Amino acid sequence: MEINITAKLSIDESEIDMQAIRAQGSGGQNVNKVSSAIHLRFDVNGSSLPDDLKDKLLSLNDSRVTNDGVFVLKAQNFRTQEQNREDAIVRLCNWIKAATVEQKPRKTTKVSRAVKARRGDAKKQQSAKKKLRNKVDF
Repeated sequence: MEINITAKLSIDESEIDMQAIRAQGSGGQNVNKVSSAIHLRFDVNGSSLPDDLKDKLLSLNDSRVTNDGVFVLKAQNFRTQEQNREDAIVRLCNWIKAATVEQKPRKTTKVSRAVKARRGDAKKQQSAKKKLRNKVDF
């Protein structure tokens, strides 16, 4: 089954390894018996993503990516395994989608002559104001 990330980008569900594990934290008597949390592993290097996107994902300074290039995610926000599975897939898609967004190149701007003149005038006024605070000679 295909998981669509963007209109042009999708990954196969077989590329994602998901295991049910026990969730941490409080939950009463049920917490020790039910494996409702999902441990998701996604091998970036072994995926069908384009090479430039793989490089961008691996170059991100993300603590969820191991040295081997495996993205590891733990989803335990919900009570049911199905909801946690959906949450893990959505979070993986959002992570990949964030890397596909191209940042606009910054246009360098120049300070205009009028702005420089106003700044100079303001500095002169401030200087004159401070000179008036000096001691007066008699």
